[in-house]
Amino acid sequence: MDLSQGVPIQIHLETFVTQGEDNETHVFDEPGTLVQMGNALYIRYQEVDEDAGTSMPVTMKLREDGDVQLSRGSSNGDTQLKLFFANEKRVLTCYRTPYGIIPVETVTPRIDVRMTTEPVAGEVYIEYQLFANNQHLGDYRLRLQFNA
Repeated sequence: MDLSQGVPIQIHLETFVTQGEDNETHVFDEPGTLVQMGNALYIRYQEVDEDAGTSMPVTMKLREDGDVQLSRGSSNGDTQLKLFFANEKRVLTCYRTPYGIIPVETVTPRIDVRMTTEPVAGEVYIEYQLFANNQHLGDYRLRLQFNA
């Protein structure tokens, strides 16, 4: 299957957030697109918040070396978060908000990416910790499943 032209996929995303004593779970089922550009695969979709009446563009870049880059928001919008996940590495990045740029860091103890091409389907599982100004903001787990 030629992924360079983009393939429509269905996405099921679960995120688990632990911040201190608080635990949250978020679940999204959205249509998306899987595209191959060069040696990387891109999963693109809109994260819809029906309660707030908003949607946020999301892109997940699956690199050939196993690292994953997650972008939420657009480059020309008020808010954009780019997170980089590299297995067992601490990575510095920036979170652009209407109030300025906040440096954030991810530490990724576990990252698993599995995919098949016939049929097109896969799963991305990431466990990470988020830090800002050397403060531990929380522990996160992300499981994204997709199929054509």
